[in-house]
Amino acid sequence: MSYILHIQKSPSATTAALAEWITHTIETALQKQDRFTWVLTGGNSPRALYDMLAASPYKERIAWNKLHIFWGDERAVPFSDDRNNAKMTYTHLLNKVPVIPAQVHVMRTDTDPEVAALEYEKILRRYFGEVGKSFDLVLSGMGDDGHTLSLFPGTEVIYEKESWVKAFYLTSQQMYRITLTAPVVNRASLIVFLTFGAGKSGALYEVLEGSPDADLYPSQIIKPHSGELHWFVDEAAAALLQKE
Repeated sequence: MSYILHIQKSPSATTAALAEWITHTIETALQKQDRFTWVLTGGNSPRALYDMLAASPYKERIAWNKLHIFWGDERAVPFSDDRNNAKMTYTHLLNKVPVIPAQVHVMRTDTDPEVAALEYEKILRRYFGEVGKSFDLVLSGMGDDGHTLSLFPGTEVIYEKESWVKAFYLTSQQMYRITLTAPVVNRASLIVFLTFGAGKSGALYEVLEGSPDADLYPSQIIKPHSGELHWFVDEAAAALLQKE
């Protein structure tokens, strides 16, 4: 797998490096184009990143009015629920910056998950069409089990080839999940993973250097067709890689 690895000493240093990298990426792209399409992620790892981007100097450097915001996945729980990815992102980032509401595309959780997935796919197909690049930037994370987005080990959605957005019931969590799939994510210009902590070291080694087994380590399936794949990790997460 071809990737670019950025290793920092600590989670805070990793977050700071990624904040600068994202901001520079947006600034550079908007010198050549009039909008920037960005997929955000939920979970715990990006909260400090979002707080940083919502504060100086990044808040002023980023042209928020030119950003078009999407999500990689969502738990099918109400927006008022603290487990909702969109709620977390609004709390830590979007409520603090001048984004244009019409350019922010939340995965709906106030309707049937299957319906929400179909609606989201229609939005994406209007934006990107059937050929060429999709998103300018996909920000994602990886769980201790090697999952990314809502592509969990042993789930059929890992191998989806046609649909860009799928909803399914995740038995282990007793909830529906809505997720982007590999076909649309791998058309992105840039994909970046934020991963830190010793608990991620085993999965990180397997995803980057282990034998291909997406059923066990779904993050292996995220491989941009013609874009770049970046991993921002701390030394604890990269410990097994550094022993090579």
